[in-house]
Amino acid sequence: MEDRTMTIERVINAPLAVVWGAWIDPVSLPQWWGPDGFSCRTSRIDLRTGGEWVFDMIAPDGTVFPNHHLYQLIQPQSRIEYTLLWGENGPKHADASVDLAETAGQTKVTMRMVFVTTEECAKAKGFGAEALGLQTLGKLARIIGAD
Repeated sequence: MEDRTMTIERVINAPLAVVWGAWIDPVSLPQWWGPDGFSCRTSRIDLRTGGEWVFDMIAPDGTVFPNHHLYQLIQPQSRIEYTLLWGENGPKHADASVDLAETAGQTKVTMRMVFVTTEECAKAKGFGAEALGLQTLGKLARIIGAD
């Protein structure tokens, strides 16, 4: 499984409750999700265990990337687990988790994706997905005023 896994970590200079709030607020999440220059267009969003988020990520050049997150677990102020699909009810791309931990008023965010295949993981890493994930967490920090 290690050869199918990508992990991204960042410490955000904000309390856990603030970071968590931005992550599970259906208004806030689409405002910061995605790398720099990307925007989100939401069709449906239901941020709870058993819920889903159907959205398009739109690149700066206008390219549309359909996404569908299926939430298996939302454990308040601690962990989110979801499955990523390529578009609404599309093929599975990866299983993902987000862990949040507070230390001395800061929040460590650990995002982990386990891709369906080793090739998918290598492809994602090859086009810079780790750096793009860090950009996403940077946008989160900026929207909550912690950057």
